[in-house]
Amino acid sequence: MVKEIERAGIPVVHVCTIVPISLTVGANRIVPAVAIPHPLGNPALAREEEKNLRRRLVMKALRALQTEVEEQTVFAN
Repeated sequence: MVKEIERAGIPVVHVCTIVPISLTVGANRIVPAVAIPHPLGNPALAREEEKNLRRRLVMKALRALQTEVEEQTVFAN
């Protein structure tokens, strides 16, 4: 699905917990998530810490959307 959306000219970020699968399906912009049961959060953290974690992940995904890529890129930092 990601590749088809990109072919239509819409940039896509694949936020995922298992990066090798994203690479296999051909996602161009990949942002590693936290864990399978909670990809965009960690309920074990205090409320404010989890909010900061979620914000960092969303901001990383937004930066990835703004980045021109020529090949598959994992935005790990």
